[in-house]
Amino acid sequence: MYPVTQPLAFVSVTAETLDAVFCAFRSYDMVHYGHSNQLRQAKAMGDYLIVGVHTDEEISKHKGPPVFTQQERYKMVRAIKWVDELVEGAPYVTTLQTLDKYSCDFCVHGDDITLTVDGKDTYEDVKKTGRYRECNRTQGVSTTDLVGRMLLMTKAHHSNIASSDYQQHTDNFGKFVFSSVGFQGPRGSSPWTGVSQFLQTSQKIIQFASGQEPQPGDTIIYVAGAFDLFHIGHVDFLEAVHKLSEKPYIIVGLHFDQEVNRYKGKNYPIMNIHERTLSVLACRHVSEVVIGAPYTITKDLLDHFKVDLVCHGKTEVFPDRGGYDPYAVPKKKGIFRTVDSGNSLTTDNIVQRIIKNRLLYEARNQKKEAKELWRRTPRHTLTFPNGDFRD
Repeated sequence: MYPVTQPLAFVSVTAETLDAVFCAFRSYDMVHYGHSNQLRQAKAMGDYLIVGVHTDEEISKHKGPPVFTQQERYKMVRAIKWVDELVEGAPYVTTLQTLDKYSCDFCVHGDDITLTVDGKDTYEDVKKTGRYRECNRTQGVSTTDLVGRMLLMTKAHHSNIASSDYQQHTDNFGKFVFSSVGFQGPRGSSPWTGVSQFLQTSQKIIQFASGQEPQPGDTIIYVAGAFDLFHIGHVDFLEAVHKLSEKPYIIVGLHFDQEVNRYKGKNYPIMNIHERTLSVLACRHVSEVVIGAPYTITKDLLDHFKVDLVCHGKTEVFPDRGGYDPYAVPKKKGIFRTVDSGNSLTTDNIVQRIIKNRLLYEARNQKKEAKELWRRTPRHTLTFPNGDFRD
């Protein structure tokens, strides 16, 4: 399985107008809506949220190779709308000196465990002094599960659910379920690297949504797509679109899963419509999301949202079910624009990164799971993947 790598958040008092400033430190590799929800919860604990992101070197030392570079991870975290400030190259172990350096009152982390390479709790010092706060883990999502979905793209599970390849996947990425007695899973696996099915609620959407209507003078810009595995390529595109106007109001139309699978094939989308909705809503450049937007942009849609401009990136535009250009109407009206973000990263590229380094990521996650089990199972001898053990 694959670890959930996360950022660290701090809170501190830096001015009379701020009651509390706090920080959160994590890896933020493979950023997903679970990370965003953690930061949303963290921001609600204070007034100013500082997020520290670890370097590639630190992550490789304690976890294994990251999927995204540190520069990509820095930019992804900056794009999350609850983040006020970002600290590049944050230390992996959070100390009181680090909190004091950034004038933070306390730090915030999820209720999962983060350990150093030698098995030490990275928040041990701040916990002892009462400068640690915890927020709830977002049920139904983990980096582990997302990576598992990507690896399945190279398997034969589409045609034969009982294939040995699929069975191997379920052995490695077994899902956990919740019951009245808590976590349940195969072979006593760590609950923190397992995942339950995500259930969308109206309350969760409200928590992520801006709730702001277009104001007079706003330029209403409509973009549409899958926005699958919301990544730095999407962020760069939305940032470029945001710069097209002094007062942009960006509406993102998300296609239903069946529509995405029609034009992308394989087992795309990796994230379903509910997951993609929260991922996009967490971006500071996005004002509104249309859930299940029609693939073909019609006059009715443009009139309904009073769209001034329709944008699309440099990626390929697939014909609609009738074989026509889905952007024909906005093009005819003269309100269509192709936007070059300067970033060619796609969801396919991310999947290829995972496949290329599959064995390294598997070893990384096995080691994380072993450490977590050791921390939660006193007096139990447990062998680590690298041969180490603890009693």
